[in-house]
Amino acid sequence: MKIAEITRQSAADAPAEPTVPVKAAAATALVPERRIDTATSAHDLALAELRRLLNAWRRHEPLARMGQDPEELHQLRVTVRRIDATLALFKHQLPASVVGTRKTAKGVLRALGAARDLDVQLGELARYCTDLSEAECAAAEPLRQRLEAEAARAHARVVRLLDAAPTRRWLEDLSLASDAGPGGSAPGTRSAFQVMPQRVRQRFRKLRKTVRKLPANASMDEFHDVRRRAKQLRYAIESGGRMFGKPADELLKALRRMQERLGAHQDAYMAKRRLATLAEDSANGLPPATLFLMGRLAERQSEVISQASRTLSRSWRRVRGKRWKAMRSRLGELSNRAPAPRRVTTTAARAAVTVVAAASPPQAQAALPAIAVAPPADAVATPIGAPERVSEPERRSLKH
Repeated sequence: MKIAEITRQSAADAPAEPTVPVKAAAATALVPERRIDTATSAHDLALAELRRLLNAWRRHEPLARMGQDPEELHQLRVTVRRIDATLALFKHQLPASVVGTRKTAKGVLRALGAARDLDVQLGELARYCTDLSEAECAAAEPLRQRLEAEAARAHARVVRLLDAAPTRRWLEDLSLASDAGPGGSAPGTRSAFQVMPQRVRQRFRKLRKTVRKLPANASMDEFHDVRRRAKQLRYAIESGGRMFGKPADELLKALRRMQERLGAHQDAYMAKRRLATLAEDSANGLPPATLFLMGRLAERQSEVISQASRTLSRSWRRVRGKRWKAMRSRLGELSNRAPAPRRVTTTAARAAVTVVAAASPPQAQAALPAIAVAPPADAVATPIGAPERVSEPERRSLKH
């Protein structure tokens, strides 16, 4: 049975109302504490992260397909975004054939993002209407119906994309790559203690450069670039598990605040753009009372957008200050403890890079059920040690 068929069946078999509350269900998608020492290779760390994210995909895809809970679609989008970030972060540790699938990941992200934007805008409209009179709520009803119709079409596009052959092949490639054996003793393997501090420093420098380049009248697209860089830094730190210790916990709190607050401005910007597009459409069929209410809602969004510069200034001070200094010190300690990498021959390097590309059709077929049906969490093998416990900062990490 093909992956898409198995996944659709699992969605059909899922209960209409999950027995686990949303927050409790989200808490199951946790980042396990990994036992990482100087013998842990960056290659093994990359594979463990891929396995964790594929497990998250298995959890969220069936319910996201059903379209009953916007949070499930959001979590599926977060998972894809983290997969793409992992492929970029470990591009030298993973096979080139797998890193090259980032184009597919970005296509999935665009479809999920379009659906997510409409979910957010419907939620914002509902909150806005709580303070309106009965007549004003009636004026908002045509707008709500229009957004719901667009959201239904966006969700249908998501389902078609999830069923598409390129998406299923992408998942199969990731599954094959994550099933590769430990590479800690392979020639040329670099320690996670050597690679991860370098990656974190690089991503901080990119974030700092993006912030410094912002003009006084920066556009929301430019603020969004800052938010994207902040997420890349955050994901790099979280990929290291607990190796960074308390300095990482403090820095991650500041990065999450930056991401969430800039995200609120971006949501307001996207909502205002949609309202303007609807209002400018001469064939929109919306009554005057609805158009007037849309203008008031757009003004409210403009107020939120206007605070983006102040938000970034405050958030950036918290990130680049004592929190980053403590983190930088910790990165230096890890780098000093890292063992020197072993030399690699050309033959060994070529063999490591092409391991997934050379997978035979029977192997690929054997990997299909691994994506479609989620095994118990404690049955997932990891070369870095089984999960033991989950800290509170990590409990929140997959929420965004």
